[in-house]
Amino acid sequence: MSASEKKVVNEKATEFEDHQHVEVSEELPPELEALLHAEPLSGLSTAEVEERTAQFGRNEIPEKKTNPFLKFLSYFTGAIAYLIELAFILSGVVEDWVDFGIIGGLLIINALIGFIEESKADAALDALKNTLALKSRVFRDGKLIEVESATLVPGDIIAVRLGDIIPADGRLLGISVDGSDSEVNLQVDQSALTGESLPVEKKKGDTIYSSSICKQGQMLAVVTKTGANTFIGRAANLISITNEQGHFQKIVNQIGNFLVIITCTMVIVIFIYLILRRKNEVTKLSRKDVFDVLRDVLVLTVAAIPVGLPTVMSVTMAVGAKQLAAKQVIVKRLTAVEEMASVSVLCSDKTGTLTLNKLTFDEPYLKPGFTKEDLLLYSYLASEPGANDPIELAVRTAAKRDVPLLSECTGHTIPGFKVTSFVPFNPATKLTQATVIDHHASETFKVAKGAPQVIVKLVGGDNEATHAVNLLARRGLRALGVARTVPGSLETWELIGMISLLDPPRPDSGETIRRCEEMGVVVKMVTGDQLIIAKEVADRLGMSRAILDANSLTDPDATDAQLADRCLHADGFAQVIPEHKYRVVELLQSKGLLVGMTGDGVNDAPALKRANVGIAVHDCTDAARSAADIVLLAPGLSTIVDGILTSRAIFQRMRSYALYRITSTVHFLIFFFIITLAFRWQMKAVLLIFIAVLNDAATLVISVDNAQISRRPDKWRIGQLITMSIILGCFLTILSFSVFFMARNVFNIPDDAGKQSDDKTKDGRMETIIYLNVSSAPHFTIFSTRLAGFFWENLPSLTFTAAILATQVFAMFISIFGINGLTTAIGGGWGVSLLAISLAYFIVLDAVKVFVFRVWSFELTVKMWPTRARKEKLRRRKERMVVQERVRRNMDKVRKASKVIYAIRAFERAGRGTLPA
Repeated sequence: MSASEKKVVNEKATEFEDHQHVEVSEELPPELEALLHAEPLSGLSTAEVEERTAQFGRNEIPEKKTNPFLKFLSYFTGAIAYLIELAFILSGVVEDWVDFGIIGGLLIINALIGFIEESKADAALDALKNTLALKSRVFRDGKLIEVESATLVPGDIIAVRLGDIIPADGRLLGISVDGSDSEVNLQVDQSALTGESLPVEKKKGDTIYSSSICKQGQMLAVVTKTGANTFIGRAANLISITNEQGHFQKIVNQIGNFLVIITCTMVIVIFIYLILRRKNEVTKLSRKDVFDVLRDVLVLTVAAIPVGLPTVMSVTMAVGAKQLAAKQVIVKRLTAVEEMASVSVLCSDKTGTLTLNKLTFDEPYLKPGFTKEDLLLYSYLASEPGANDPIELAVRTAAKRDVPLLSECTGHTIPGFKVTSFVPFNPATKLTQATVIDHHASETFKVAKGAPQVIVKLVGGDNEATHAVNLLARRGLRALGVARTVPGSLETWELIGMISLLDPPRPDSGETIRRCEEMGVVVKMVTGDQLIIAKEVADRLGMSRAILDANSLTDPDATDAQLADRCLHADGFAQVIPEHKYRVVELLQSKGLLVGMTGDGVNDAPALKRANVGIAVHDCTDAARSAADIVLLAPGLSTIVDGILTSRAIFQRMRSYALYRITSTVHFLIFFFIITLAFRWQMKAVLLIFIAVLNDAATLVISVDNAQISRRPDKWRIGQLITMSIILGCFLTILSFSVFFMARNVFNIPDDAGKQSDDKTKDGRMETIIYLNVSSAPHFTIFSTRLAGFFWENLPSLTFTAAILATQVFAMFISIFGINGLTTAIGGGWGVSLLAISLAYFIVLDAVKVFVFRVWSFELTVKMWPTRARKEKLRRRKERMVVQERVRRNMDKVRKASKVIYAIRAFERAGRGTLPA
């Protein structure tokens, strides 16, 4: 025996690594286990079925319907709504029917917009219910009968066969309907439930889940769980309990609470003051005196509170939703438009979202002397024509695409070849085999395709091929071996190569992830697929391979804070079930993050509902579509980038309006509070209402204004917003008092304090002067509040500019010429001057705004409002910055050392004369 032969004999054969499928398993309670031992071919009796139906209920997901009337009434809640409703009631009390009608109309319009635009909360439950099988074959009283799936109970013996939707969770018994042992294991597609990209093989004792689909085989199973206790039923329960108040509603309520507090405080003080003043003027207060004071205070309240805030916000979001619809992004919940701008973490399902959900031919392993075309040709010859098995389909598709000879072929009719016999796949042999005549070479040969272990054994062993298969398996790729007989023999086999199959990433997924990260949105993969597959797909998408399995989310020794940190630092999770996806979103939200979730299956529905913004992708299930806030009509995630950009533009417009409106309210209240108490001066009620209605109507066009899109996720920063509003409001108050004193003390215009509107001796010009100032100065401020920088960095649109200017030019003209019963003429000099001063003053306010934003920091916030939570957050932020700086310095050292090593090696190569010319 030669030395080389001895080496081959002594060399230890490489073994195939066994990568087991990680199955979701559940322990059944003993009392339920005791009910699962009915005779397979007899089943339960009618009496037992009735008894268990009473105990466990029907096999259906319980519905929780919301009363439409109560749902409509819910839109009349919130701080601003309560204040408007109070004003509405007071208008009726004092018989101010004009204000009563206007305020009532605004309340109903706001509620109708919310009621119409929002999707119904129980739509997702209806969709989940529709995924259940309608009819099932079951053994009862010794007969195999067909019954409604809703009547199944634990212990029922059901028959599952190719094409069936599995009606309840069950345990496979390993026998056929005739009582014989089942020869073939089931292939079950449970991708819509678990997110696994390939059908899963289920054998005796394994659990099958309600709503999954049988793709191969037939077997009896005993029902273990029904209705709300099933895998899909628990998903429905998660959806039904997810009814938290949305982020946008919280923000509006925070703004409303601030405005309500300052408005009520100042208005109550003014009311008490006016009552006391009226009491000093008359001997005895009459009902009419009280109502007159109440009417004056009511008008001030209506003019101060932002009655148009919800409407302007809703219209702005509705316009944005229309813009997104043009980009194939359908918005189901209107406030999701605003919330999407603030999303900083996007959790994405893998199968069907980041990937094609279609098994595809990948880079193969080839033996020397064979090409990729050879591998595909021989694998096609050994494929079963017309089989819908995903693996067979992937092989045939790749062969027809990449082998010119096969492009027009159907079945086994191949030019130059003739298949004389074909042995289809057999679970016992785990291969397909064909005998083929090659007319070109005038020879007959056999070709086989099947499990790598079987093919390697067929060719007499191949350590190199075995090692290649193990490498593919470690990356989560499915391998298939292909072999043929050598020329001149039908018994001796040679290996051609190994096909590798994977559900590949969508062509646009990698670019979408990169663009999301450029915009400050971190993408995390959350999938029910196997860990090795998730890591491979993450690597191909350009993501980090820091993917954890579901055990990381159920660690009993970890606190919620520790689990949240894991979610924050991991790039994704694999082998998760719906509860895990829901938990990931919940934990990330506990860190104060706004979370987006994308998905397409039933398993994604709870997380879609829980997320701040749930996004259902193209070709999603009804359950996912119903649970989501946004639905993508185009395949893949690329349209999400358009959605983020558009939503950030909408956010800027809304924040601009909010800052302007709060500033206007602060200015309005402070000015009239001081001037009423200190100078006993009041403005005509109709002018106050005129300012509020005219200015709010004009700002509706902010929905079409230009916007400066942020490069990072947007945040409301309520403290900063209110503080800036107070500062700008105080500056506007200074301007209004300057105008008042200038008119009174320099130009000797009487203020007519204490005179009634119908007093013929009243001058009236001061009212018009203050009206024009209070109308124009805050309104022009909106040109500054549009962005954080100077106003010229992003100029407003022509439509927006024209609308704002038009309202104030109109106010100027009715001030210059006067309108009987409304304004007293003040002449062109005053009118033009006041408008010019207001226009110039917004530039001053713009400089103030830029200065405040530049000096503002979280550290300054902590110093001004030092709460325990803020102190702790600042401490953690400083610690993180120290770590990041240390990492940066160490990376710089590594880079410098690498350059030195590279230079030394370059000199060494130069000394050996190996450097290229």
